[in-house]
Amino acid sequence: MQEHNASPFNTVPPVVVALCLVIFGIELAFTLGGQGLVGGPGAVGWRLGALQEYGFGPQYFWYIWESGTFPFDVVKRFLTYAFVHGSMTQTVFVCVFLLAMGKMVGEAMGEIAVLVIFVTSAIGGALAYGLLVPGNVGLFGGFPAVYGLIGGFTHLLWLSLGRVGAQQARAFSLIAFLMGVQLLFAVLGQVGILPGGNPDWVADLAGFLTGFGMSFFLVPGGWARILQKLRQSR
Repeated sequence: MQEHNASPFNTVPPVVVALCLVIFGIELAFTLGGQGLVGGPGAVGWRLGALQEYGFGPQYFWYIWESGTFPFDVVKRFLTYAFVHGSMTQTVFVCVFLLAMGKMVGEAMGEIAVLVIFVTSAIGGALAYGLLVPGNVGLFGGFPAVYGLIGGFTHLLWLSLGRVGAQQARAFSLIAFLMGVQLLFAVLGQVGILPGGNPDWVADLAGFLTGFGMSFFLVPGGWARILQKLRQSR
């Protein structure tokens, strides 16, 4: 008999729920503080202060490149930017994708794999953004990390299609659609038809590629397949 009182989070890996709670909790504090409901008068500036303190920008990448030093205040930004968002809307979309993709990737690869993909994809997105995006346009929000989980899901679908002899290129339909929409908005923003035009898609695509690549090692049996390929190539 179906359990009607079962929690909707029962089938979602705890690490995914924890990441969502952290992300949404931070956003809730910013939103309530901005409305003057918590924190007093100074809370109005919490979001801006967090973006300045934890956000990422190309200047931080080039500082490390040119100085050869790794100060914690700079290095932390390669990951912390993924937990600070510009609005409640952005946060909700990130959490929805995180819950959906994290559930599927976690069920197939395990909780540790979800956390590894999330972290490495956030870092990979920041590295690509710092290297390829000119100027000092800020990067914030969890989409590069979430796109990494989309990369993990795509890898699983790619393997599944290969097992049944289907066309594996079909696995990339979701990312092709998402990046197509992103590029369209970027172009329309650049020509002034729509507001924005930020180059965040660079970090998102890098996050996807990082997640897809990491999945070769994290998917069950992945190491065995890699070692087998290396032996065959000798």
